[in-house]
Amino acid sequence: MTLKKTAAIVTLMSGCALTTLNVGHADAMTLMDLFRRNRAPETFQTLPEAAPAPAQEQPARRSASASPAPRVVGPKYYTYKAEAPRRIETDRLVDPVVTGSLRPELVSTGDTTLLNDARPYMPSVTAYAAPDVAKTIEAYYAGTDALIWIDAKGVNDRARAAMAVLADAASVGLDPQDYAVTLPTETPDATDMAAREKALVSFEIRLSAAVLTYVQDTVRGRIDPNAISGYHDFKRKDVNLAGKMRVIAASHDVAAFLATQTPSNVEFTALRNELKRLEATADGQPRIEIPEGTLLKPGIADPGLPAVVAAIKAKGSDALKTEHAATLDAYQGSEAYTPDLVALVEGFQKENGLKPDGIVGRASIRILSGGDSNADRISKLRIAMEQARWLPADLGSRYVFINQPAFTASYHDGGVEQFNMRVVVGSKTNQTYFFEDEIQTVEFNPYWGVPQSIIINEMLPKLRSDPGYLDRLGYQVEVGGRPVSSYDVDWYGSTKSVSVRQPPSDDNALGELKILFPNAHAIYMHDTPSKSFFKKDMRALSHGCVRLADPRRMAAAVLGTTVEDVAKQIADGRNKGVSVPSRIPVYVAYFTAWPDKNGHIAYFDDVYDRDMYMNRAFDATRQVRRIEG
Repeated sequence: MTLKKTAAIVTLMSGCALTTLNVGHADAMTLMDLFRRNRAPETFQTLPEAAPAPAQEQPARRSASASPAPRVVGPKYYTYKAEAPRRIETDRLVDPVVTGSLRPELVSTGDTTLLNDARPYMPSVTAYAAPDVAKTIEAYYAGTDALIWIDAKGVNDRARAAMAVLADAASVGLDPQDYAVTLPTETPDATDMAAREKALVSFEIRLSAAVLTYVQDTVRGRIDPNAISGYHDFKRKDVNLAGKMRVIAASHDVAAFLATQTPSNVEFTALRNELKRLEATADGQPRIEIPEGTLLKPGIADPGLPAVVAAIKAKGSDALKTEHAATLDAYQGSEAYTPDLVALVEGFQKENGLKPDGIVGRASIRILSGGDSNADRISKLRIAMEQARWLPADLGSRYVFINQPAFTASYHDGGVEQFNMRVVVGSKTNQTYFFEDEIQTVEFNPYWGVPQSIIINEMLPKLRSDPGYLDRLGYQVEVGGRPVSSYDVDWYGSTKSVSVRQPPSDDNALGELKILFPNAHAIYMHDTPSKSFFKKDMRALSHGCVRLADPRRMAAAVLGTTVEDVAKQIADGRNKGVSVPSRIPVYVAYFTAWPDKNGHIAYFDDVYDRDMYMNRAFDATRQVRRIEG
């Protein structure tokens, strides 16, 4: 079965996501894993070499130098361009469309402390807002004579309540400076009432712009995810600003209304509570510097070993230090990584959720060095809160959540996490996308349709020198829908009409099953014959799809059946798809800070450097919003 890819450069995209289509070479380990015939635990085999076909069977070969192999280019990261504000057209607000008497409190009674008709001063107001916010303000004030934030006495209590919420925007992951409005200076000089009323009207318009901007930001986020990279795929939320404006104008408790605009799901609430806790905590955690490039392996001396042992003394549990007291007491700073020190490191790795293999690499060093600082964690929390706004306010009662930096997939039912498993996601050169979709089908004993990206970028060089090797590997080749021998294909011509697929087998790259949620990126969850990958701490190793450590359990969950029934379907041996009883949301997400099932926030490495691009987007947004009128 094949899946069509929408990108113009690729007309046929089937099988595993592998859709990142980057220019660079893919991870050799992953490539070997996908194409090997015979496998052994912990080993990887290159593409089989074969004896050349008899000379009389070989078609005429073209020179490789005369026709260099093409490359498929994929998604890029962009220079983020924030939406520029425009001037609110206040000159259109002199006469309201809706006529009638001004509110009594806005009419001059001869007491110069009261506010005269303010509308004539509106054209002199200079204020800026995002285009949709500006449009909403223009429509609102053109349609009513009522003011929201000022009355005859000046700035009213409603305005002060709103400003208090805006000033506290940092508590919900936003930037208070984006909504800062200066209170007008009150003057007792009765001779300058015009200046007073002009200042109040300016405050009215500016505060309305700030409040609507805040509402829009807290509902959908400040950042347009699709402007960050081609790996982000979200329909940006629509916010009914006109409706919000009417509710604000009629509300007797503006602060309460604004509070309801912030996401209130358990995940966002956990992030918000963690942010509050960290901002009240001094960043006094000691950090032990482990030399850059340290990679400890059993039996090999390394100058970074003394720092590793020191870190374990500082961060290891009392139980661990008691168990290995003799080793710690005897250690004199040697660089020799002896078996007793390996056992100490393995114990530390085990109690910190790492693979206890005694190899000290990036994941172990991150924990040994103290992990993220408070500032680092606060940054991750703010990014997570922003990205959480891209998702539905309610993730649903039943859903699957894949968090790429955590390398995990969890199944939720009744709003509760039922189980969590390890996954393998795309490598840095073949990244998994960030999007949401719905699970529709489980396919048993699947075919693996080789994407054009792999055919062109990785198989073509081999096929040009040995056009028959796909036949020997057992792959099926079609040209224009007609089965052919791979030897009969002109691999120097276009491959747009060529499809390659691997039939179901023990060696099939997708294993026993795949779980489909059709999307433009051809990403799905699937089994894999490469079980050793799940033992690794860093599991960004695939071409883009999500490999499951326990695919039968996930398939049973989404189908609403038992693992035993799934096993029977697989044992049947036939390739078949089974529709899920009801579609299930799946979030293929990217959060370097996210709560576990107990509500505790876990932090993860930014495997694709996406947090860096988020921070750049924040900076770009901050710059365009600092326009002074």
